[in-house]
Amino acid sequence: MTTFSNFPTMLQTNKSSASTLIQNGNLYMPGASYDSTAIGSVGVSSGKWYYELRVGHNYGSYFVFGWCIANIDDTYLTEISSGMTGSLNWSQLGTVVLNGSNQSPDPTVPSYYNTNTKVVGTYLDLDNNKVYWHGDNNFVQESDGTARTPTAGNGFDIPAALQGQIFYPMVGTNKTGAPSNTHVNFGQDSSFQGTTTGQNNTDSNGFGDFYYAPSTNYLAMCSANMPTSSNIDPAETNTDHPSAQCGAVLYTGNGSSNAITGLGFQPDLVWAKMRSSTQNGILIDSSRGQGLIFSSANNAQQTSNGPFMTSYDSDGFTLASSGSNPNDNSQTYVAWCWRANGGTTASNSDGSITSTVQANQNAGFSIVQTTGNGGNATIGHGLGAVPKLILSKQLNSTYSWVTYHPNQGASGSGGELGYMHLDSNGGFSDYNLIWNDTAPTSSVFSVGSAANVNASGSTYVHYCWSEIDGMSKFGYYVGTGTTDGPYIMTNMRPRIIIIKRSDGTSGWTIIDTARYTNNDDNGPGRLELDTTAAEVTGSSASREMDLYSKGFKIKSTNSNINTDGARYIYACWGDQPSKYSNAR
Repeated sequence: MTTFSNFPTMLQTNKSSASTLIQNGNLYMPGASYDSTAIGSVGVSSGKWYYELRVGHNYGSYFVFGWCIANIDDTYLTEISSGMTGSLNWSQLGTVVLNGSNQSPDPTVPSYYNTNTKVVGTYLDLDNNKVYWHGDNNFVQESDGTARTPTAGNGFDIPAALQGQIFYPMVGTNKTGAPSNTHVNFGQDSSFQGTTTGQNNTDSNGFGDFYYAPSTNYLAMCSANMPTSSNIDPAETNTDHPSAQCGAVLYTGNGSSNAITGLGFQPDLVWAKMRSSTQNGILIDSSRGQGLIFSSANNAQQTSNGPFMTSYDSDGFTLASSGSNPNDNSQTYVAWCWRANGGTTASNSDGSITSTVQANQNAGFSIVQTTGNGGNATIGHGLGAVPKLILSKQLNSTYSWVTYHPNQGASGSGGELGYMHLDSNGGFSDYNLIWNDTAPTSSVFSVGSAANVNASGSTYVHYCWSEIDGMSKFGYYVGTGTTDGPYIMTNMRPRIIIIKRSDGTSGWTIIDTARYTNNDDNGPGRLELDTTAAEVTGSSASREMDLYSKGFKIKSTNSNINTDGARYIYACWGDQPSKYSNAR
């Protein structure tokens, strides 16, 4: 039996009272007088996977388990029959709930209610969008007695709205009369921490220690089984590695020629912000050349006081001596950088407006330039995948930046096709003349007639990012208003994180690992992209966020990142997928 590898554990997400938390290496959920849910620390977006539980319960209590996406809307279990949008779950009561909808008629399984300890398991087939459950190896079945088994391939269909998402294990207990004690096994221990006799079954690759033998080709969710790709292997030295796609670098201005090194790659977008004093955030890119634009203001592109950048170099960039921004003598700066295509652009005719594009599909980043036509139009972005973040700026006039993010409006309302302003702390506005109420596709994004994006004869730049598993992640979370705030799973170790409240006012907050190297209570804190403000330091910056190998956790009640019940969008870029990441 081969058991080496790293296996998931459970992360506490919600409980209805301050009672006992997950114990014993975060694999045991003890019974108590509260409802509790936990999510596994590893997510998957493809392949076939298995895990199991040993559940001890009495009359009046029940458990649910299965899978969920990171943005699960309802993590309490008091309304199991109708809640938990974003999950695939089953309880021993015989209820299967898929994305908040009960399956009808209810499937059946030998009754576990009012009985003693049982071993249950679940299979997730993301290659065929199916999910299965068993109790003591008896599979959930239809009313005619037909069992839904991985061997037969007749599992429950994952709803279309959840297909293509990253799924995490999800376990919950509900207490209405007596406790439910749950041990989780992802392949670490088939004895469930010594509570029964281990059976020592492995998966098809020889990994794990399971009570029941997983069905053929279903695997333990351990690091050894995680998929690999040529562009995320840390042993590689080529330019496809995530750390060669984006990053942050610190420097001190000198008021003269200033070579900034240590970035590790040649950037095509440099977004710099002064840390030590007040100054606009600035963006310079290799497509536009020397043009400088402000993230915290609606000013037209500046070229007259340049040049601002002498060159984009193999390990960073060189700033020119002219112009104080972004190179004031003795002032400290941070620059967030992304790599596109070394300054090489191409004409793109995918849309109704021909665009000039510099794209890096491996990194999910492109720089797009257009001239507006004053009407509704489509624009080719060159990513080969659907953009999850777009930042657009008119270059020849003082119109505000506009943003697109699929989660910036209320979920499911269609209002996500409105906008927010990057140069403002304002929340989301639903306005069809920005994105023409049309979601982006893998080849184009749509614009309306608003001057911010498509005035006739005006020039524009659009920065576009798509999601690359293990390299970038875009989503949302709901604040708790406590120092034990949300944990956001990204499937990678974060390097740069941007957060913005979408349902109210707040600054555009950015955290990076160049400034925020350790999870401690000291040192630098957030910067805000929509203001000229200097970096937050001292007690005000204390422990606002922890960064981990698989995501980040909010540790502050600051309204920019964690107001109770508020909705926050985030954009996260990583330097290492979780398969290879070390904890911080």
